[in-house]
Amino acid sequence: MSVILSHNNYGKSRVRMVKVARHGDRHDLQDLTVNIAFEGDFEAAHTFGDNSKVLPTDTMKNTVYALAKQTPEIEEVEDFALRLAGHFLSHNPQTSRVIVQIAESQWARIPVGGKPHQHSFTKAGDEKRTTRVNATREAAAVESGIEGLLVLKTTGSAFFNYIRDEYTTLKETTDRIFATAVKANWLHSRPDAATGAVWQGVRQMILETFAQHDSLSVQQTLYAIGETVLENFDDITEISLSLPNRHCLLVDLSPFGMENNNEIFVPTDEPYGLIEARLKKG
Repeated sequence: MSVILSHNNYGKSRVRMVKVARHGDRHDLQDLTVNIAFEGDFEAAHTFGDNSKVLPTDTMKNTVYALAKQTPEIEEVEDFALRLAGHFLSHNPQTSRVIVQIAESQWARIPVGGKPHQHSFTKAGDEKRTTRVNATREAAAVESGIEGLLVLKTTGSAFFNYIRDEYTTLKETTDRIFATAVKANWLHSRPDAATGAVWQGVRQMILETFAQHDSLSVQQTLYAIGETVLENFDDITEISLSLPNRHCLLVDLSPFGMENNNEIFVPTDEPYGLIEARLKKG
């Protein structure tokens, strides 16, 4: 029997880095988690234990810190990921593809006396700005994204006319709480189209569409968000969305002689419905 190594990759995951850009009294902060993966001519390392073409993953980690130091300013995560991928490709001829993924945790300045403090911050929840750069020597594909964007609306959401079988207990509703943690990734038509302004614009469009859409299902709202983004950003060619349905269940107050008019709920973490789709321009 012959065995073929059909695919392989290796790299460094969860490289943590906090960068401070100091401008006199005002400091800027960036909090990153970086994942790096190499593809290329590494078969001998697997089949013979020959490491002569293997860049240590510890070196990958060190490169993250060294390249971050080379620019005193805070970079867009897409730009930093492109610089990392370009460095690894130019210094490692045995590598044919580099994939760099970065998640940026969000920090907000602490207000003091009605003004944002120059160098003190508070964590802005679990929300993260993300990017994924898939680079070869010929081209680079850049995705931007967001995850952990927590949103909730107290009305404007319904779910009815679904399949019912002998195990169905869910009651139809025309008025329910809709809560989710949006995860979205969108592909740019060219690397230089991935800017902070575009990311902020997409984020705002997700929020506005969620708030204003009269939802008949999570699926319908997901599609409306993706459609709106694609229609309004020329340089975004496709978008994937993941919306977990964070259920808020109506509490039965009848044992206490009370009527619950969509006022008292219990939030649940699990299990939850998960709705995902990818939309692209035709």
